[in-house]
Amino acid sequence: MPFLFVSNLLFLRNIITNKLKMRHFFLLMVTVLMFSCKTEKKVEVKTEKLTNGIYRAELQVNDTVTLPFVFEVKSDKKLDVFNAEEIIEVDEITYENDSVYIKMPVFEGYLAAKIQNEKLKGSFVKSGLNRIVPFSAEKKDGRFDVSAKARFDVSGKWETVFSPNTEDEYVAKGIFEQSGNKVTGTFRTETGDYRFLEGVIDGNEMKLSTFDGAHAFLFTATITDSTLYGTFYSGSHWKESFEAKRNETFELPDSNDLTYLNEGYDGLAFTFPDASGKNVSLTDERFKDKVVLVQIMGTWCPNCLDESKYYAEYYKANKDKGLEIVALAFEYAKTEDKAFSSIKRLADRVGIEYPILLAQKGTTSKAKAQEKLPMLNHVLSYPTTVFVDKTGKVRKIHTGFNGPATGNKFIAFKTEFESFVEELLKE
Repeated sequence: MPFLFVSNLLFLRNIITNKLKMRHFFLLMVTVLMFSCKTEKKVEVKTEKLTNGIYRAELQVNDTVTLPFVFEVKSDKKLDVFNAEEIIEVDEITYENDSVYIKMPVFEGYLAAKIQNEKLKGSFVKSGLNRIVPFSAEKKDGRFDVSAKARFDVSGKWETVFSPNTEDEYVAKGIFEQSGNKVTGTFRTETGDYRFLEGVIDGNEMKLSTFDGAHAFLFTATITDSTLYGTFYSGSHWKESFEAKRNETFELPDSNDLTYLNEGYDGLAFTFPDASGKNVSLTDERFKDKVVLVQIMGTWCPNCLDESKYYAEYYKANKDKGLEIVALAFEYAKTEDKAFSSIKRLADRVGIEYPILLAQKGTTSKAKAQEKLPMLNHVLSYPTTVFVDKTGKVRKIHTGFNGPATGNKFIAFKTEFESFVEELLKE
């Protein structure tokens, strides 16, 4: 009996000891976990934010060439991008983890970068086209550095050929103004302009650039008194040579003669969906007995943006006079949802009240666009505007758009446009 009693006591002691050990182990694990959680919170990364000031940014075009542009940070949530007279207000700036994301208005392109000691390093991204270009920026004045006094003045008009002596050859008209080392202007082509270009004349070298979130253009050239020999870069994906000579009388072909109806057609016909999924046609009641402008465009296209801004204001002022505008969007977005998202973004940003229909997704091919509009001889340019009178007859087709960067040409276009539409409205 004594032996059994002692054994029972030992058994009970082991049970109690084991329970105490388990309890100690449990408490130890809880302490470790609590300590680990506290440690993780202590090492959270805080993103440095943008600080006010002027920044010079650079896109790395290739191993030796950079494309500069200038922006001014107004606050950690707002900045302005400058291209000559153009000021692009950017108000979609977010911070996530250790990076800042700067989304350009209207277009899908955005800048993503880490900030360290007021310097940015990252990429310019266009997801829909799978394009990524290295990007950096720091607080610094001036778009380009200048090392020498300008040896030539390029002010005036220049007859220009891009990709000379190749099957891709096309003509353009250079229009420049120079003051000291500083030069501004643009190149006009048959299909539109290269928007606001700004740069310098450094000795006998010309350097011009622009950045708007859709396109990043850089032009470099060697100058003589009457010639330019240079290279045009579009981001990091395109490069071509160009030649130019002074010619104050040079003019491009008339933009009203480049696109026309094929033989046997006198009108335009289409049926494309709007954002609600409803199919819209020119035969709809909305367009009956009205002057209709059909805008062939894309939300990704800077010249189309310039035109859309002008058309949006003109439509608001004249829609009660019997005028309608309908835009046909040709988008590279691969899905309808993404395409209509871009369309809504454009309409909201610009204040467009006329319908924008989805004519094509997945490609911006002009040949494919022409298949959707077989009555046209070709779709040469985004944008193109077809003027339809009250009877449904096509009265004029205007190829391309000369935007604000073209100065007097833009003013002349508006005068001609408004005069012609007024004539159609009075009929």
